[in-house]
Amino acid sequence: MPAANAEPKPLAASFLLSADRLSRCPPDDAPEVAFVGRSNAGKSSALNRLAGQRRLARVSKTPGRTQLMNFFAVASGGRLVDLPGYGYARAPKTRREAWGQAIDDYLHERLNLVGVVLVMDIRHPLRDADRHMIGWGTGRGKPILTLLSKADKLKRGARIAAARAVEKALGEGVSNGQLLGRVVPFSAPTGLGAGDALGILGKWLDAAGVRGEGGR
Repeated sequence: MPAANAEPKPLAASFLLSADRLSRCPPDDAPEVAFVGRSNAGKSSALNRLAGQRRLARVSKTPGRTQLMNFFAVASGGRLVDLPGYGYARAPKTRREAWGQAIDDYLHERLNLVGVVLVMDIRHPLRDADRHMIGWGTGRGKPILTLLSKADKLKRGARIAAARAVEKALGEGVSNGQLLGRVVPFSAPTGLGAGDALGILGKWLDAAGVRGEGGR
């Protein structure tokens, strides 16, 4: 019998496909959790940690590396979606506009989106684009899990202070009995916060009632 406080197992996931626009996304027949955040905030690293794989999502120190919507099928049901990072100014304007349109279309029109993981660098949280994303989520009643990445780079007191500031920005909105905003200090290298994040993602996918096929 597993220990009562055992950490949830990683979400076993495999690459499904990449899409540059909504029309090329897979059918909306499985629940999806989208990962969003500024370029170089640690979004792909967080996804890899939660999936228990080092190279599932491409990780680079160069901002703007994720340029497509990447879909990963979860073995126990549902999908994880790595969306292009926002706020990267060095990419050509036309490319930034295309990324922005793809993200906007996905978030507003994807009917099977059950939750959003917003990844923010704990040292630089709540940029304008992050606040816009929070406003979108609370306005549409979508649950948001905010991962304050790179938390291992701060001492415990500073981590707590940063988390409280983000919690205040998220507010305490509730939709269908579910708290919209959750904040978790997170570190992909050390695993800090991974257990809490996995517990939340598991509940989101379980609540959607899909198991076994991962949307394939």
